[in-house]
Amino acid sequence: MSAKPRAVRGMNDILPEVAGTWRYLESIVQEIVESYGYAEIRLPLLEYTELFKRSIGEVTDIVEKEMYTFPDRNGESLTLRPEATAGIVRAGMTNGLFHNQKQKLWTSGPMFRYEKPQQGRYRQFYQFDVEAVGYDGPDVDAELIIMSARLWRRLEISKIKLEINSLGTPETRLHYRDALVEYFSGVKNQLDKDSIRRLEQNPLRILDSKNPEMQAIVDAAPIMLDYLDEASAEHFSYLKALLDAAGVAYSVNPRLVRGLDYYSRTVFEWATDALGSQGAVCSGGRYDGLVEKLGGRATPAVGWAMGIERFVALYEACGGEARTNRVDVFIAALGSGTLARAFVLAEELRDSIAGIRVEMNLGGGSFKSQMKRADKSGAEYALLLGEQELADKCIGLKPMRSTDEQKSVALDELVATLAEKLR
Repeated sequence: MSAKPRAVRGMNDILPEVAGTWRYLESIVQEIVESYGYAEIRLPLLEYTELFKRSIGEVTDIVEKEMYTFPDRNGESLTLRPEATAGIVRAGMTNGLFHNQKQKLWTSGPMFRYEKPQQGRYRQFYQFDVEAVGYDGPDVDAELIIMSARLWRRLEISKIKLEINSLGTPETRLHYRDALVEYFSGVKNQLDKDSIRRLEQNPLRILDSKNPEMQAIVDAAPIMLDYLDEASAEHFSYLKALLDAAGVAYSVNPRLVRGLDYYSRTVFEWATDALGSQGAVCSGGRYDGLVEKLGGRATPAVGWAMGIERFVALYEACGGEARTNRVDVFIAALGSGTLARAFVLAEELRDSIAGIRVEMNLGGGSFKSQMKRADKSGAEYALLLGEQELADKCIGLKPMRSTDEQKSVALDELVATLAEKLR
């Protein structure tokens, strides 16, 4: 006997018992972002590797260690997307979406990073991504944050807090970088290996260290907000005023950074302590330098991305109800001529009652076995069609989730009866 096929490590199956919750939550996010005027864009999973080297940067963990990269049959290097923002910008530039235009876009789907699999973190993971390109004011930054706050309220997720910061312009960040290099070089003998490496490559990433032994050193480092230029300070002040007016609570975290050079001004993060060490659920920021870095005109842009695995876990941790793929009605047929009539009846119900979910008993079986399948389906009602019911032009209506008694309903009254009960 040959061995059973194996799943690729870190590639997680989303099974039917949880897929219903995923679909429900994804539909809520889609409904909310589209209510703000954002339109869907669908992207390929594969891009030329050069896109991510140019956008993310060659000297980053993502590019150096985590990307799934391989040559195609023409010898060109392709990469499974590790994130969505670069793909959205590439698609906009390729298709002329940013030429004298502003775009509000969203996308969702799988991303790929080769890292150690753990609870809630997989090598194939899913993200929901929202981007606004061509907008330069703090008003769109505020809108994106207010939009995400609406999502938490809609789903009654309370175990989450907003942190914001400003990174200023690339020019002011250079001055800040010099200050960090000077400071961390003075305490270099106290830095861990990761921080020493980052000191040479990107000292801002030291501020993001998760090593508890580094916290006192990080806390004493210079603060980015002290180095902001006047325009960035005004931008940040106006953002806070808009959030205050909208009643969105936040805290300013001067240690909240992004390690990529094209980020500027606003950065924000929705974090939770309900999932252990996995703090961030939704992260965003302004990336005014990315389009230009990829060869286009200087174009302001801002967006956020949310890991769907963590989103689902947070929803469940906050007491969210699991959404299963239950049906509304299960039709059981027993006896000569009943199955054909049951099929017609199922189609009539689907035609007449919008959104109704009807499952037919398939494969025959005794009345008892069909009732077991009806119960397992999670149906609210079972419809029982036997030879006598067929002759009398009626059907048995059996409640499956209550103690109400079974009753007989005329076939020509069934649609109206079920529509009323399922309303």
